[in-house]
Amino acid sequence: MADSITSRVSFTLDSSLESVDKVEQTAEQYAKQAGFDEDTVPHIAMAVREAAVNAVLHGNAYDKHKRIHAAFETTSDSLIIRISDEGPGLDPEGIPDPLAPENILRGSGRGIFLIRAFMDEVNFRQLNPGTEMTLIKHRTPAQPGT
Repeated sequence: MADSITSRVSFTLDSSLESVDKVEQTAEQYAKQAGFDEDTVPHIAMAVREAAVNAVLHGNAYDKHKRIHAAFETTSDSLIIRISDEGPGLDPEGIPDPLAPENILRGSGRGIFLIRAFMDEVNFRQLNPGTEMTLIKHRTPAQPGT
């Protein structure tokens, strides 16, 4: 059955680097369980880490009163990960191109670029407050997983 959910977990965490680590570890576990190969699993984990760092650092600005939310879902077709923050919101169109000559030497700004490179789909949704980023990696062809 297309898009039937085979596994799902979600949690709410503090705006901290420890939370980023937990989100990354969970992404790695879900990617392995979904049957992605040993080259793809670290790419998924890195993309999710970047999304979590953005939520903690840029979204919530390490505010101890704000939380990040992470949800992981495996369907017969895809691995779907949602990361959200409680910050002021993000306009994805306003993110500078990290490959533009004026941005090449900047120390930041590559996270969204990496996320888009490693995932098949990346979607943004404005919350009130905050931003939710949905990262999707398709299982092509559909692979066995729990």
